[in-house]
Amino acid sequence: MALDRGGSTPLWRQLQRELLTRVDAGEFADRFPGELALVEHYGVSRHTVRQALSGLRADGVVVAERGRRPRVAPPPEIQQPMGALYSLFASVEASGLPQHSIVRRLDVRADALVAERLDLEGSTPLVYLERIRLAGDEPLALDRVWLPADLAAPLLDADFTHTSLYTELHARAGIRLDHGHEDVHAVVPTAAERARLRCPASAAAFSINRLSHAHGRPVEWRHTLVRGDRFALTAAFSAHAGYQLTGSSG
Repeated sequence: MALDRGGSTPLWRQLQRELLTRVDAGEFADRFPGELALVEHYGVSRHTVRQALSGLRADGVVVAERGRRPRVAPPPEIQQPMGALYSLFASVEASGLPQHSIVRRLDVRADALVAERLDLEGSTPLVYLERIRLAGDEPLALDRVWLPADLAAPLLDADFTHTSLYTELHARAGIRLDHGHEDVHAVVPTAAERARLRCPASAAAFSINRLSHAHGRPVEWRHTLVRGDRFALTAAFSAHAGYQLTGSSG
């Protein structure tokens, strides 16, 4: 495709759209062209190429690391619908990848800050579960959960290496979560978190805080750090209804 040099659309924007069309068509599945190759092919300046690639990188279409040729970003292995009271266990299973966890902590402790979030006194005993969640053979997330011990004490006997917290909470304590609130932020993992998750140096992560309720009572405070290179949040929308936030629970 020849770029329209006399049109009102900047050359870098035209080039960006052209490259995106070629990515969607699968032309760069094996190799993405370098900056100089794009300069020669399209007859534009290196600055124009860099502007076009900058937008593709910002949208997560292309990955470019210092000193390395750009490449098309692989699609996320696990996708999670926004607005659903979901189980990460179920999402990984639905992707076709085997799921298991490394349980780092399962005990009873007090945490004044978490207790406040659960509308409890600061010294209230809480069941604490910390896991590294794996999808396939690679870590996916670092997951920490706090629940009131008066409700969740039966969970202390559960084996969480291959089961869902929500499944065990319902089976052992008769509690089914019915609604909640979640905040999601993009973060750069710390060195310790990157080591635990075996993140590539270029990968960011999702930091997800969740407060879940059952019958009007706050029951779960959860913090999950998920590798951004393996996980995506999705939402369906329409012009008439806005966002349709749907998904599974469990």
